[in-house]
This record gives sequence, C-alpha cells and structure tokens, in this order.
Amino acid sequence: MTLAITGGTGFVGQALLDRLAAEGTGARVLARTPPTDRPGFEWVEGSLTDGFALEDLLKGAETVIHIAGLTSGTRPEHFQIANAEGTFNIVKAAREAGVRRFVLVSSLAAREPELSAYGASKRRAEKIVASSDMEWTIVRPPGVYGPRDVDYLQMFRAAKWHVLPLPPAGRSSLIHVDDLARLLIALIPRGEGARGEILEPDDGRKGGWTHGELAHAIGKATGHWVVGLNLPRPLMELGARLDLAMRGTQARLTPDRVGYLVHRDWVAARERAVPERLWKPEIATMSGLAATARWYREQGWL
Repeated sequence: MTLAITGGTGFVGQALLDRLAAEGTGARVLARTPPTDRPGFEWVEGSLTDGFALEDLLKGAETVIHIAGLTSGTRPEHFQIANAEGTFNIVKAAREAGVRRFVLVSSLAAREPELSAYGASKRRAEKIVASSDMEWTIVRPPGVYGPRDVDYLQMFRAAKWHVLPLPPAGRSSLIHVDDLARLLIALIPRGEGARGEILEPDDGRKGGWTHGELAHAIGKATGHWVVGLNLPRPLMELGARLDLAMRGTQARLTPDRVGYLVHRDWVAARERAVPERLWKPEIATMSGLAATARWYREQGWL
C-alpha cells in the first residue's frame, strides 16, 4: 500500500514521520522544500497548488493523510486559500488518482466556524472532504503539545515570570503530538470503525483542563510556581494589535486567533470520541508536559 502525506515537515507531520520510521513504514510526502535528513521516505517537491506535484504524490496511493494547512496568519483570506482551497485541490487530485481512503487533520476550531477565519476555513475543508466519494475520516485535534511545538512554547517560557497571561475563564482539551500520530496511523487501514466519522481525540481527561489548571501544570513541568491571570477580551485584542505592530507577519497573537482563544469551551466532545478498540491515549499530560519542557531545554528553547 502506498501512503501519501501532506504537511510532513510541520509539527504534527514530523511526529507522524518519526513513528512511521520507527515502525519501518515508508510513505510519499509532499513538501515545498524536501528535507535531506529523512531517509526512508519518498519526497515530492511542490505544494497544494501544484497539480503536477499532486499527481506525483498520489500516483498509486491508496490512502492520504492530509495534515498541511495554515494555523496562524495575519490575513483572513490566507486561511481560505491554504486550508479550504488547498484541501479542494488535493481531494480533486485524489479522486482522479483513484485514492480510496482520505484522512483529514482538521481542528476543534471547525466546530465554531463563526469565531475565526481559521475555524471557518477548517469547516470548509471538512465539508469538501465529506462531500467526496472516498472513504474518509476527519480528526479534530484539541490543543496539541509536545516536542517541536512553538505555540505552547510561549506559555512554557512565560512560566519563569510566575504570572501566566491566559484567555478569559474557560476549558480546553489537550493531546500529546505522539498520541495524535498514533491515531493517524491507526486510521490508515480501510474498513476500520471510523469511516465517515468526525473524531475529537484528547488525553483522556474528562472535562478537559481549565486555563488555570493548565497554567499550574506548565508551571510544575518547568519547576516554577505559577499564577494564572485571565485577561478580558479587550485586553487580548489590544495585545494582538501590539503584536502585529511589532512582529508583523511573524505575530503569534493575532485578532483572528483571539476570536477563538476567548471561547469558553474547547473540550473534545464525548460523542465524537475515538472508539477504544481503535485507539486510546497513552501519554498522561503531566508526564507529557514535563518531557516537553526537558526537550525544550535540550534544544535551548527555554
């Protein structure tokens, strides 16, 4: 079986390739700039807008895991181009190539598309996949953390100041990137119990984590006592404007991101849980956060 992957050089994609390599499983992977230090994989140079590259990627493929997408940006239309139109392009190419199985990595943000351009683009991507005649599964990860992540890194770095700025009071689920990678591999075979399903995996913690609980957990992982400080939306919006003014296109806190960060419920839905016969999380979040902190230190990121 030929497995085709997009987004293999990103945070989640690299964790997936790590696990595939450990299992001795090869894949064909699309990348704008193929790496030179990833033996065992067939790299296709190109993007989701390159029809010839998509044809090469999908030739003879039975399953596609589509991870590539834009998670942070300063212009709302860029999410539509990268996430919705990009998904349309690969779904069209996959159907033409006779691909039978399609796994889309979406986001919990797709559950509330009115909150952000990012969430709206992910919802559109889901609809494109669900309307295809392939055997599909959509995965909506919650907050994904672990080695190589740069989003939660900001919270780990802030912990040394003992006061951690947080969105308004709310709850969210988490998942370690290695557990997410295991799930994606479990979804590769055709005929498993996730056909035509939207799945919302998590770390197994019922009710998720309050923002304050997560702040304390990150503090413990880094060896610091931490007080969580919930910021009102107007203050977060001001912070987003300042971040844009100072870092431009490199801004991490943007008005669009504020739109979904202030939402109070990003807990994975029990009715969309992954069937246990197929997958269940293995990494306890407290242990995972501690291991992530160690990795950050080893890399000189903390």
